Amino acid sequence: MPPYPTAPEISAIFKNMETGNYPEVFKRVSPNVDWTVMGTHPCAGRYTTLAAFQKGTLKRLGAIMKEPGIKLKVRNVIGGGEQAWAVVELVADAECKNGMPFENTYAWCVRFDEEGMVVQVRAYLDSAMVKQAVEENEGPCESFRAKIE
Repeated sequence: MPPYPTAPEISAIFKNMETGNYPEVFKRVSPNVDWTVMGTHPCAGRYTTLAAFQKGTLKRLGAIMKEPGIKLKVRNVIGGGEQAWAVVELVADAECKNGMPFENTYAWCVRFDEEGMVVQVRAYLDSAMVKQAVEENEGPCESFRAKIE
């Protein structure tokens, strides 16, 4: 039996996001995950807890999306099994409150520990799209408040 989750197991974990079942995914993420969101947009940065990542990215983006929000679809998984690291390719199909399509593509490089928990993530995405979505859909007070929190 491989020491880390296999590609099909990893795919099954992240497929929960397709239906908006993020809590099921986060059961497999360490509370002290080291999560870096790459780029030059308002949500980019290094988050050293799951709660900080959720607040700085998912909550912030969720607040500017029309219902049903961002649902990420798994396109591909590479790695896992004998390797601690895997890449999960994801596609978003959402709409911002102002009507802007939010069709972003992500590559999440994830590292699992021996218990099958995600302990590190490096997330790559379309920075320009995130920047535009945040700037056009957050009011000036929300943008300022997010910067000082």
